[in-house]
Amino acid sequence: MSEYLKRLSEPTIVWLKGVIFVLALGPLAKLLVFGYQDHLGANPIEKVLRNTGFWTLTFLTLTMAVTPLRQISQRVWIGRFRRMLGLFAFFYAVLHFSTYLVLDQFFDWPSILKDIAKRPYITVGFTAFLVMIPLAFTSTDAMLRRLGGKRWRALHRLVYLITAAGVVHFWWLVKKDIIEPLIFALLLVLSLAVRKFHSQRSGARE
Repeated sequence: MSEYLKRLSEPTIVWLKGVIFVLALGPLAKLLVFGYQDHLGANPIEKVLRNTGFWTLTFLTLTMAVTPLRQISQRVWIGRFRRMLGLFAFFYAVLHFSTYLVLDQFFDWPSILKDIAKRPYITVGFTAFLVMIPLAFTSTDAMLRRLGGKRWRALHRLVYLITAAGVVHFWWLVKKDIIEPLIFALLLVLSLAVRKFHSQRSGARE
């Protein structure tokens, strides 16, 4: 059984990706149902913003956790889900930013630019979103080949910065109720610590 888990067949990988895909769309489906039923509360725009922001950071954290989990479990196939999780993080980030741009600000660019300049949590969040764009567009195998493995990996290490910026964005937004951003921060630190430990141990073996 252990050997099977270490080397899952391709049909099993495809099936698991399908399950993850459906589950990852769950938060959006829930929002749509609540919106249709008028159950988004007194401030539906804020509800959508908070929800899509939360799931953006959740999928970023899950993406960060893939490599440590693969290293600890020694199950290489876990890495096959990293790209999908990262793209769902970008998907929810697009929904988050689009909600702010369209529903909250109504394309009022002077007001948006003023928000970005004057509110630090928006500045950090917007910067993180901009950095996510090249990562999303270079996530394909074709772009990996075009950029070369070394440059591609260097670019995609920016996910650490993006996730950290997402935590800061969330932390500054909620101000006093910091339990959730604190949990995300601890998970990020844990992921980085496991990666660092594994890297040092691998170096010591060499």
